[in-house]
Amino acid sequence: MEIEELKNLIDKSRKIVFFGGAGVSTESGLKDFRGNKGLYSESFYDYKPEEVLSSTFLYNNPKVFYEYYRKNFITKGIKPNDAHYYLAELEKKGKDITIITQNIDGLHQLAGSKNVIELHGSIYRNYTVNTKRNFEGIDHILKAEGIPYDENGEMIRPDVTLYGEMLNQEVLNKAIKALRNADLLIVGGTSLTVYPAANLINYYSGEEMIAINRDYIPIRNFIKGNIGEIFKQLR
Repeated sequence: MEIEELKNLIDKSRKIVFFGGAGVSTESGLKDFRGNKGLYSESFYDYKPEEVLSSTFLYNNPKVFYEYYRKNFITKGIKPNDAHYYLAELEKKGKDITIITQNIDGLHQLAGSKNVIELHGSIYRNYTVNTKRNFEGIDHILKAEGIPYDENGEMIRPDVTLYGEMLNQEVLNKAIKALRNADLLIVGGTSLTVYPAANLINYYSGEEMIAINRDYIPIRNFIKGNIGEIFKQLR
């Protein structure tokens, strides 16, 4: 598929869903998980990242969890790239577009997008583990020395889906509804290997589906390349 064809499909569509993965954020300087130099290629205190990023590890070894989490996931100073800005511009121009993201970095919102469904949560939302009291932003995590606690001594945890936890059903239902109602699906920056999130695209019943990724995805309309660079040509 050519860039001009992509532009024409976007222009004529009524309801767009953009389904994005880690590749959308790597162009902003964040590491992905499964790449050659991704987080999963690096151990941490002899722990595998998949182990550290589990709910069991969080509750059994929170000090090490938060050391790893602050180092790799608190994205202060990281800015959106052309992919984020292009999608936000479409929304500002009146396009009915829903972003379904597997990322937790909040970069779509920082770029200006409002209609964002975060499948795996967000670093900008946190809550106390027992009373479920909400804390917005990242300051409580950053300012704490070691494990973050509230004023009552209750541990605060990020509102992100860790290994061993289920995706939020309400969030999944919103994503499914958006996909079922869309007439254009753009899959970007993901190899569709993260489950159960990758299964969601099966709910799309429209005729036009496009994939943009650095590595090949077995989708008929495929554009090889970095998502930010492709979308920059459309801005």
